[in-house]
Amino acid sequence: QVQLVESGGGSVQAGGSLRLSCAYPRRTASTYAMAWFRQPPGKEREFVATISRNGDSTYYADSVKGRFTISRDNVRNTVYLQMNSLNVEDTANYYCAAGGRTLRTVEAYNYWGQGTQVTVSS
Repeated sequence: QVQLVESGGGSVQAGGSLRLSCAYPRRTASTYAMAWFRQPPGKEREFVATISRNGDSTYYADSVKGRFTISRDNVRNTVYLQMNSLNVEDTANYYCAAGGRTLRTVEAYNYWGQGTQVTVSS
């Protein structure tokens, strides 16, 4: 199995920043695109950002474009989500995912972490 482990979640005031990390097996680094999804309380899981296997392509949801940045380090076997200018609408459980292509749907990804909670207070 491909085990993904998220970290970096927590509580922050509106306007602040957080950086999430997701550790993945070395084998995954050269094989899979990576992505971040989030699930706000009472809502469906939604796409946030994705990055190609070599890091040369990235795509973002309109709601986070210009505020969030996805990146990866295939030597350290880690994908990051830098989140700036956070607002209360960003409150959600954030999930790391691995898949074959940089798509925007939940169904496109084969492996998932257990999530890390981000809470933004006004």
